Amino acid sequence: MQLTITQLYEKMRANMGPSGWWPADSKEEIIIGAILIQNTNWRNADRALTLLRNATGLVPDRILALPPEKLHDLVRPAGFYRNKSRALVSVLTWLAQGNYDYPTIRQRYGAHLRQELRALHGVGPETADVLLTYIFDVPTFISDKYARSLFTCLGVTGLTDYRSLARRCTLPASFTPAMAQDFHGLIDEFGKVYFHPLTKFQESFLAGDTLAL
Repeated sequence: MQLTITQLYEKMRANMGPSGWWPADSKEEIIIGAILIQNTNWRNADRALTLLRNATGLVPDRILALPPEKLHDLVRPAGFYRNKSRALVSVLTWLAQGNYDYPTIRQRYGAHLRQELRALHGVGPETADVLLTYIFDVPTFISDKYARSLFTCLGVTGLTDYRSLARRCTLPASFTPAMAQDFHGLIDEFGKVYFHPLTKFQESFLAGDTLAL
């Protein structure tokens, strides 16, 4: 069956239930986690997140008050600790200028919000889209590796990197922030089950479907 983006989301939700993503207790935890997860796995990112939580309660101002060497030590389990520490400071400092008032920050920058995020150290395309979706409630499709693998299995060709899918896939106007957040979570949970190895996709409820993109 050929599916639209909306039909794909609805079919995944019907078969899997709500994803509950992004698993976190606060938006600040999501921001920190989105930086720590870059180029590593959840286990390593979570180790660093736990250290930061124990040391600072994940309160941004407490993180910003840490000496650089201490922050490096806390971030180290996530790898690339110097770059990620710098990214945390860059992003949290920028948000502090807006008093962590996410709706007001969104309103201030409007359509230029993604551009502003991308200008921050350590914020690549994927992290920017995660922040848009989960922090600023701007429904955005996150074209991560699992999404590219899924769309390739559904017959979409030429998906070689993040941009190759991001420029082709935008969410329908009917998608709410909650739907966009859930869709990303469903795709990643689906990938954990059916993409290791990739041939397991043929055992999934989407086997035989294609995507109209």
